[in-house]
Amino acid sequence: MSQLRVHELTKHFPTPGEPLVILRGVELELDSGQSAAVLGPSGSGKSTLLHILGTLDAPSSGTVELDGQDPFQLPEPQLAQFRYRHIGFVFQDHYLLPQLTVLENVLVPVLSQGPAAPEHADRARMLLERVGLGHRLEHRPAEISGGERQRAAIARALIAQPALLLADEPTGNLDRTTARSVARLLLELQEQEGYMLLVVTHSLELAQLLQRRYQLDQGRLVPVE
Repeated sequence: MSQLRVHELTKHFPTPGEPLVILRGVELELDSGQSAAVLGPSGSGKSTLLHILGTLDAPSSGTVELDGQDPFQLPEPQLAQFRYRHIGFVFQDHYLLPQLTVLENVLVPVLSQGPAAPEHADRARMLLERVGLGHRLEHRPAEISGGERQRAAIARALIAQPALLLADEPTGNLDRTTARSVARLLLELQEQEGYMLLVVTHSLELAQLLQRRYQLDQGRLVPVE
């Protein structure tokens, strides 16, 4: 069973005066199949926390363990491999490559590791079927809707069967109806795939769909009822 364990996590940035403290002693635990939302105003450190958990940035102190390993103890080549195998990302913007088809976009993380095997293409097609894009495989991003582009981004995030899916305002650019559809899709796929899901969001409606809710308050992660 996959686990995420975060202990006494801090992040600060040097300034000409006192260091700018963003995160103070963050504690968090998630197991396979569990979901949590992180709420807070702009500038509270939500995206900073997500970037650290996704190994895109390093903490100033404290520990992050995913599946029993501290990724920040790995040299960069192994860290990139760890990120590919264990962590998926969904951002507010889909970041699909305009010159590639939907199917090719979903395979991009695999191609970063070398040529895609037939089983990778089969999984990409299966995921696109699950997100309702089985009829859009050969379309390019400009030829599909905003909601469809975000669904393709979700499929891309799951191509390597990650233990942890991190979503940063995944419905922020969508209208309310499409946002609800994408939120339900994230949870339906979580039930099928069993990944841990952590969502940073301003949307209380989205947060209420997840099992646990937290707020970043002065750099600390505080449970919200």
